[in-house]
Amino acid sequence: MSRLGNIGGRLYRGEVSFDFVGRQKLWYKISGAILVISIAALLIFGLKFSVDFKGGSVYKFKAPAATSTQVSNTVTNAGGGSTITVQQVGGKNWTVQTPVLKQRAQFHVQDAIAHRFHIPPGQVSLQSIGPSWGSQISQKALEALIAFLIVLVAYLSLAFEWRMASAALVALVHDIVITIGVYALLRFQVSPATVIGLLTILGYSLYDTVVVFDKVRENTAGLLATRRTTYSEAANLALNQTLVRSINTSLIALLPVAAILAVSVFLLGNGELKDLSLVLFVGMLSGTYSSICIATPVLADLKERQPEFRQLRKQIAQRASSAKRQAKVVVGNATGAGAVVQDAAEVPEPPADAVEPEATPVAAARPAGGSGGPRAGSGPRQQPRRASASQRRPSGKKKRR
Repeated sequence: MSRLGNIGGRLYRGEVSFDFVGRQKLWYKISGAILVISIAALLIFGLKFSVDFKGGSVYKFKAPAATSTQVSNTVTNAGGGSTITVQQVGGKNWTVQTPVLKQRAQFHVQDAIAHRFHIPPGQVSLQSIGPSWGSQISQKALEALIAFLIVLVAYLSLAFEWRMASAALVALVHDIVITIGVYALLRFQVSPATVIGLLTILGYSLYDTVVVFDKVRENTAGLLATRRTTYSEAANLALNQTLVRSINTSLIALLPVAAILAVSVFLLGNGELKDLSLVLFVGMLSGTYSSICIATPVLADLKERQPEFRQLRKQIAQRASSAKRQAKVVVGNATGAGAVVQDAAEVPEPPADAVEPEATPVAAARPAGGSGGPRAGSGPRQQPRRASASQRRPSGKKKRR
């Protein structure tokens, strides 16, 4: 088994666990900082809409020797207006967007471009979009987004519960604001492809969140009956069990999108492909983060407010405190007299180099004239050695025969 698969198995069995739910304040602070930056960029810079939303004229032509300043001066002097957008595509092709112009002004700009860069007038492509068409596109995009969110909340409320639907909605709004903020900060153009990509990443983020919520529902099905763990602990276990799957799915999806984004930016230049790949990359990255660090912690916070789960948390805390107080060890002497109860943490351990003292034999003889047996615990009594006959006889005296 690979190392990543081994980690996934340990996460699923609960042998290794990252406390995502317990660190929700950290994730909230990180997301809050990113959201503040995104909203500030949106208020300061605003969004740069393409001609499809605001209306105008688009000129496309091929001029390898032209420069951006030459193209801009040519269009402006021909009556194209001062608020024009000049983009170079692939090093040879040019795209110029102007505000809404009258038909005569449009043809005049087209002829000026052809004359300045020595191009036949037929090779200067002209596309005109009226302001009413752009307003209709914007309105339809907004209606599609609102309808998507309504259907999302209704489905999650029926399939799961309203708290899960609320948490998923918070994660989706989080992803939308961050993605729009990135577009405003980097001054990327918002086109119809951007709207399509935005709806796509919302569905992708929702898929990842639903997978996690389904595992949370499975882990918390009999939680009030067993009363072993809190809702936050069970939700965090479900998040860890699906963590490797979420990371693998996100990486597999982000790698081709990143390749498309790199090719469209560095080789193809500005275009619909760059608008689509950028919103997909930013949205998928934000969606993966929100499904792990935002949706599940928000769900746990909402569930912990319920009285039954609040009472469950209190009981588990009391049980843990009681078990800690009862974790005692009984330390007594060898004779069993005077048992002493101590906490296991307070029992001193003997040093590693301590040497157990050896028993010293007591060879105490009975004193002269004394009575009684040997003292308890003094060991076996040793008899004094009996003196020989020669030692008892006075010196110089011999035994008479």
